[in-house]
Amino acid sequence: MSKDPVAKAQTMIRAPVARVFEAFIDPAVTTTFWFSKASGPLKAGETVRWDWDMYGAGDDIHVRAIEADKTIIYDWGGQGNLSRVEMTFSALDDGQTFVEVSNSGFHGDAESVVAQALDSNGGFTTVLCAAKVWLEHGINARLIEDKFPQALSADWKGR
Repeated sequence: MSKDPVAKAQTMIRAPVARVFEAFIDPAVTTTFWFSKASGPLKAGETVRWDWDMYGAGDDIHVRAIEADKTIIYDWGGQGNLSRVEMTFSALDDGQTFVEVSNSGFHGDAESVVAQALDSNGGFTTVLCAAKVWLEHGINARLIEDKFPQALSADWKGR
């Protein structure tokens, strides 16, 4: 490969930029559409823990930078294989927001790096769709847990 892959996902959400941005900072909101719990809100320079209880998984999120209503940058990934996530929020006409996510810096051989980028692309696309449904309609469409129902923990399957 001549260039490392970058996973990208984007969508418009019909909600004001401040509300959309806050949905990704405040775990009280984010847990309605993405992960199941967090150790706290995102703050620049801090590390928070995100857990996906439905999968028995979690990750530490190392927040690098936040610019209110514009940008969130963090590193994540286990076993020393951190990748960089950059989320940008652009206010559009009529109180709408365009959200873009890029994830880069994958580790491993070429085949592994491509697989990670493809998985990240699908994951962030699902997250943005889940956020859109929640913020526009107040519905938890259960997109995250329904993405891999075969991997759900036994105690989560009955919900």
